[in-house]
Amino acid sequence: MATGTEPPGSATGVRSPGRAAIAARHLRTDRWWLSPAATAAGLLAFVAYSTWRAFAAADYYTAPYVSPFYSPCLASNCVPMEGGPNWEVFGSWWTLSPALLILVFPLGFRLTCYYYRKAYYRGFWASPPACAVAEPHRTYTGETRFPLLLQNLHRYFFYLALPVAGILTYDTVLTFRDSSYAWGHAGLGTLVFLVNIALIWAYTLSCHSCRHIVGGRLRHFSKHPVRYRLWTWTGRLNRWHMQLAWASLISVAACDLYVYLLATGTFDDPRFF
Repeated sequence: MATGTEPPGSATGVRSPGRAAIAARHLRTDRWWLSPAATAAGLLAFVAYSTWRAFAAADYYTAPYVSPFYSPCLASNCVPMEGGPNWEVFGSWWTLSPALLILVFPLGFRLTCYYYRKAYYRGFWASPPACAVAEPHRTYTGETRFPLLLQNLHRYFFYLALPVAGILTYDTVLTFRDSSYAWGHAGLGTLVFLVNIALIWAYTLSCHSCRHIVGGRLRHFSKHPVRYRLWTWTGRLNRWHMQLAWASLISVAACDLYVYLLATGTFDDPRFF
């Protein structure tokens, strides 16, 4: 690759001072734009769907299923759920959708996630759009300024995401009831919830922050065999963090959609036993 003096009058991207004097913005010949375009389309679809459902404040509960977007329900304007996560922390003064009180925690966890940062940086901001493709921005400050400085809160959002995952696990246990709240029953919704909670836990525990918490700052693994074993387990999961991020994103939306279809009477929940 030849280098030389930069073209006169240029000051950004690949033509900025100190960069190789190459006329093309990149030398890739593959369809590199497909990946960021697909990522942007997938994330945009989820944002549109989740925004609609979060502000709907309706059709999120049908015994024994509650949408993961609305659990736990922290306001007094929640639909009563028999044995469900009804905690009236916020009184009658809260008139907006109860989903807005809880979605901030899993949303903050995903927004600051290392994989999702890469996904929306490339998909929406083209920073950069792909490997070996220059970004179009004049300057680059990384995550050193507001609002991207808030990405450093990822570890704390991980702590908040753990109890939310625990509550969704409780919701999944409750799906082994029928519509009359009798135990010992299971329907197609039970299977949907089981798949969803398995993916949520796998995504949560494969997080880079989780891996650092269980095994970081150790000088000698041999002196901490339990933490070393946990570190190796989370390390294996971490290899699939990208796939788990997408799978759990799809599953939580599918879980909410299933509850919505039941609540609106679109179809009845098939029972296995």
